[in-house]
Amino acid sequence: MPCSPGWRRVTPPDISGEEAHFRALESLYAAAPINQLFESRLEIVESGHARIHFTVQERHFHAAGAAHGTSYFKMLDDAAFYAANSLITDRFLLTTAFNLLLTRPLPAGPVVAEGRWISGQRRVLVADSRLIDSNGEEAARGTGTFMRSRIALSTLDGYAIP
Repeated sequence: MPCSPGWRRVTPPDISGEEAHFRALESLYAAAPINQLFESRLEIVESGHARIHFTVQERHFHAAGAAHGTSYFKMLDDAAFYAANSLITDRFLLTTAFNLLLTRPLPAGPVVAEGRWISGQRRVLVADSRLIDSNGEEAARGTGTFMRSRIALSTLDGYAIP
């Protein structure tokens, strides 16, 4: 089909390798049923570095009017997990341990969980994460260990290579 005068046809870039793996992990995250309860978006920035964009809403509050610890854990674990899984292209990782340090209450509003891989790439990987509120203040930290599962990423419905 010819283009209109003055227009040129743009072919979307062909992504492969690491970039395709990152987009497929983002797709996998979006497809997870739990994210219907915790609406959020994964962004894999680079190998070993992931961000979860999340908005704390009143439905996430405990009785004293701030985010319940489940919200902290979910975002910290996800950010660290995907930072680690960005390095592994064949297997889904499993969280084997996760430690939290909650330093301030989170009110309603946007939050970013920043995850970074620390060490390991064979059987066990270690990654940490932190929650940053809309004022740029750190509200929590977490460190997790993750191990390769027997689950091939390619067998998961949400893991879609673009």
